[in-house]
Amino acid sequence: MFSKLSKQLHKASFYSRNQLRSLVPREIWQARRRALLAWYSRMDPQKRADIDARVSYYNRLERPVFPSGQWEAINRFSSRNKSSAYCADFQHLIRHFPGHLLVNYRFGDITEFQQEPTLVKSRPVTSPRLNENSLLLKLNSVRHYRFCKDPIAFRDKQPRAVWRGKSNREHRIDFARRFMDHPRCNIGCTRHKEPAPQPWHKPFMSIPEQLGYQFIVSVEGIDVATNLKWIMASNSLCLMRRPRYETWFMEGTLVPGYHYVELRDDHSDLPDKIDYYYRHPDEAEAIIANAQRHVARFRDRGIEDLVGLLVMERLFQLSGQVGPARLPIAAG
Repeated sequence: MFSKLSKQLHKASFYSRNQLRSLVPREIWQARRRALLAWYSRMDPQKRADIDARVSYYNRLERPVFPSGQWEAINRFSSRNKSSAYCADFQHLIRHFPGHLLVNYRFGDITEFQQEPTLVKSRPVTSPRLNENSLLLKLNSVRHYRFCKDPIAFRDKQPRAVWRGKSNREHRIDFARRFMDHPRCNIGCTRHKEPAPQPWHKPFMSIPEQLGYQFIVSVEGIDVATNLKWIMASNSLCLMRRPRYETWFMEGTLVPGYHYVELRDDHSDLPDKIDYYYRHPDEAEAIIANAQRHVARFRDRGIEDLVGLLVMERLFQLSGQVGPARLPIAAG
C-alpha cells in the first residue's frame, strides 16, 4: 500500500478517469453544474455557511474586476506544454461552464502575489488584501490528496519523529543535517539532484512505514508540504513550522496547538516537543482528532466540486461575464 507501484496505479486511475470525462458532452457537465447549484440552494444553513466561508477564503475578491488580454476563453484552453496533473483538475472544473467565458490561470508552485485575478494552486499566507488576486483551486490533486487508513493507534506507534522529503530547499537540508543522527528521530532527505550521496540522505520510506511513528514532521518545499494532508488524516501527530504558503487545504487557517504542534523556524525545539507529547498522550490525541476533523472537510467529492464551481462562479460574476450574483456568498 502506497508503494511506488501503488503510486503509479493511482496516477493511472486518475488520468484514465479524466480521459473518460473528456468524452462526456459539455451540455451534460453544464447540467451537472446546475444540479449542484440546486443542491446547494437546498442545503441546511449550517452546511451552506461552511461552504460560503470556504468560497470566500479561496476567492477573496470583493469588487468588480476587468479581464485583461491575458485572460483566455475556456473553449480555447489547451493542455499542450502544460502539466497534465494541473490540466486534468482544471479541465474538470471549466467543462462545467460555457466555452466563451474568460479565465486567467497559472499552474505550478506559485509563491508570488498576482497582479490581477488569477486561478492558482498556492499563494503566500498573508492578509486577504495582499493576496486577493490569488484565487485558489484544487489543482494537482493526484499528488496532494492521497489518504490511506491508519490502523495503528497513536500510543502503539514508535515514540520517535520521522521525515522524508527531497533536498530541494536549503532549509530542508539544514533540518536533515540537524537531526539525521538524533536518537529520537528518523529524519533525512531523499536524493534530489546532488551528483553524489550526502550524509543527510536516507532511503525512501513509504507512507505506511512513516505511519508507524508517533510524530511526523511536515516541512514545506517550494510552496506547501505535500505530506501535510495525509499526516493530518492519520493517527500520528503533525509537527511543523507555521505555514508560509497555503492551498485548497486552507493551511492558513490551521491553529498551532489545536491542529498541529508548532515548531520554531529552525526546528530546534523538535526534541522538546517529542518529549512533551510522549509524556502527554491525551493532549496529542486531542490535536490529532482536531486535525482529522479538518481533513474531513475535503473528503466529499461532490462538495469539493461544488466549492470549486462557486469559486469560479464568483469570478465570472465579479468580472461581469454572467449576471448579478444569484448565490448568497459571504464577503471575503
